[in-house]
Amino acid sequence: MAYTSSTMGVPVAVEMPRHIAVIMDGNGRWATQRRLPRVAGHTKGVEAVRAMVEACARRNISYLTLFAFSSENWRRPTDEISFLMRLFVSVLEREIGKMHSNGIRLRVIGDLTKFEPRIQELVRGAEAKTANNQRMTLTIAANYGGRWDLTQAAYKLAEQAVAEKGMQSIGEADFSKYLAMAYAPEPDLFIRTGGEQRLSNFLLWQCAYTELYFTDIFWPDFDASALDLALDWYCQRERRFGRISAQLESEEKQISC
Repeated sequence: MAYTSSTMGVPVAVEMPRHIAVIMDGNGRWATQRRLPRVAGHTKGVEAVRAMVEACARRNISYLTLFAFSSENWRRPTDEISFLMRLFVSVLEREIGKMHSNGIRLRVIGDLTKFEPRIQELVRGAEAKTANNQRMTLTIAANYGGRWDLTQAAYKLAEQAVAEKGMQSIGEADFSKYLAMAYAPEPDLFIRTGGEQRLSNFLLWQCAYTELYFTDIFWPDFDASALDLALDWYCQRERRFGRISAQLESEEKQISC
């Protein structure tokens, strides 16, 4: 299915976001506040992921994308990275059956070649098992970076140009089909927990017209009620996509007639 680019056209207005993207920040600080090791925050964060998936499915959100591990997270302490890898394996082994039974499709984006073979095998198996599910698509960004995404798309486009012995012209549509999330609409709502207010190299192309919501709540404490606050905020936004308010008012009058 092809989705309207927010820079090439005006996407269909929706009261509730079709696609929510989340930077799950604050696990370590949540643990530190409680005098617990940082890894305890990551374990608690998995529970928040489970709750978020269930809450979005109940609210008929079609796409949920979670930033689990960035390409820059390899800079963290070795023991923390090792724990995160073990946690990733555990989640893939324990949660996929439940996701599948609830009609949720799993996709994983990012450069998976840096992960150990066991993780790559589990990812491929989980994606294959849930491939036909249609209730909601859950995307996990792992070893993902927005600049990596743009670079790999450019490389694939260059390969196409070579195979076709040159291209007459290159447009946005030619490029965007090679991005990691070409299968999904652009995020309507971006949520970042933990108090920071930046994109941190996440979905740089896709968030061109996304509504950006920042909260001080640490990720382990982000529950269904916190999600509803973000959704209420989103519903108050006027999404103009380059137009002016008067144009939106005119369109609303035409629809009501």
